[in-house]
Amino acid sequence: RLAHAEDLVKLGMAGNLADYTFTSSETGAPVAGRDVDYNGSPAGYAADPSETVTYVDAHDNETLFDSLQLKLPQATSMADRARMSTVSLSTVALGQGVAFWHAGVDLLRSKSLDRNSYDSGDWFNRIDWTGQESTFGSGLPPKGDNEAKWDYMRPLLADPALKPGPAAMAAAHEQALDLLRIRTSSELFRLGSLQQVQAKVSFLDAPDGVIAMLINDTEGEDADADRDGILVVVNATPEAQTVTGTGDGWTLHDVQAAGGDEVVKGTTAGAGEVTVPARTTAVLER
Repeated sequence: RLAHAEDLVKLGMAGNLADYTFTSSETGAPVAGRDVDYNGSPAGYAADPSETVTYVDAHDNETLFDSLQLKLPQATSMADRARMSTVSLSTVALGQGVAFWHAGVDLLRSKSLDRNSYDSGDWFNRIDWTGQESTFGSGLPPKGDNEAKWDYMRPLLADPALKPGPAAMAAAHEQALDLLRIRTSSELFRLGSLQQVQAKVSFLDAPDGVIAMLINDTEGEDADADRDGILVVVNATPEAQTVTGTGDGWTLHDVQAAGGDEVVKGTTAGAGEVTVPARTTAVLER
């Protein structure tokens, strides 16, 4: 299941293109986007990156933060919960196609685990744009679409350690801004055709729970005069991970090297490998 999920994320970062081929985490063999299964339908469906809108949360279902609240071990620190939000957003911000972020996602927006807040009123849908007060724990969400999970929700909503404070919200906000700065720093994140994506975007062998996307600008038509390539390493695991076979000459992207996230600055590169800290997406350039 993990390997298949990795294939879905890889394909999403490549624009969900039907004819894009890449090395499958599940089989180790080349696979085309149209042949990756998504609940009985082809995961790859687009002919062009602009035909896809990629997101990790939207108005439907739980917010990204609430989804992480339900899925992460309850003892996970708030700092790591904020980091996992950034890791999730990075798969959207650093991929091809149209990137979509739900309102307030950079502030760890919560609807108190409400799965469908369309008719839940302002109490469950409000956002504190100043980043001072999280709305997590506002109450048990309405019965309609949530009752089946109430028994799981109650202990989480009652746990004060799971409510982000201003520091966690500010950290998530700044890390989200850095992702946007990185995306706009290079046309390599906005390749405009299947041909360009196929020529430049590939995925390296990586440990379980890690995705290493290489955008090689020495292949195909030049897209970025300032760089020969970009390497994105998404480490969703709770431990530092090393990706081998990366080649040499990589340095941490200027945005992250000068940013406020001290953890990502622990990324190291050399001797054909890159090591990335736990729960971190590192972007390197050459």
